[in-house]
Amino acid sequence: MGHILVIGIAGGTGSGKTTITRKIMERFGEEVTVIYHDNYYKAHHDLTYEERTKLNYDHPNAFDTQMMVDDLKALRDGKEIECPIYDYTIHDRSDDTLTIRPSRVIVVEGIMIFHEEALRKLMDIRLFVDTDADVRILRRILRDVNERGRTLDSVINQYLTTVKPMHEAFVEPTKRYADVIIPVGGENEVALEMVLGRMASHLAS
Repeated sequence: MGHILVIGIAGGTGSGKTTITRKIMERFGEEVTVIYHDNYYKAHHDLTYEERTKLNYDHPNAFDTQMMVDDLKALRDGKEIECPIYDYTIHDRSDDTLTIRPSRVIVVEGIMIFHEEALRKLMDIRLFVDTDADVRILRRILRDVNERGRTLDSVINQYLTTVKPMHEAFVEPTKRYADVIIPVGGENEVALEMVLGRMASHLAS
């Protein structure tokens, strides 16, 4: 398979990470493998639903990052993995897994992926998607209400109590580890074309 190019896409909630990932997938399809940090939220089968809703999901400790490190190493070695699946409706890890096969480009997406050095070091290119906070909160509200069945009050309360302070403490500081900072997220066509061009040249080599 040759050298596998690993690209990390980080940035705050609602910054446009998923838009960039989607455009990469639209361009390259099955030539690219994507893994999401969100699927590596820790399992909490021992807690009740009410207890799980009170957990802070915007802190680095909410993720089983070591498991993601191990899985990414396996993909880089050309091995397939059984990726966990997280179910937002029950705030817990699903019993199902997703078989993910390696390809010559692996995209790692997540808010906190630059926080842990062990994960950061596995990436060849690190992108940080930088979008204004007011735009990000509006996108998060729309997503959580429309796609995850949340109430407006609960989304706003979570944003003010955990999302915003955790972003300032743990996400924003990781911007310094980025090779490229992409302003205005997935709408930045110039930056996107640079990334797509780099991937195309790798795949053609």
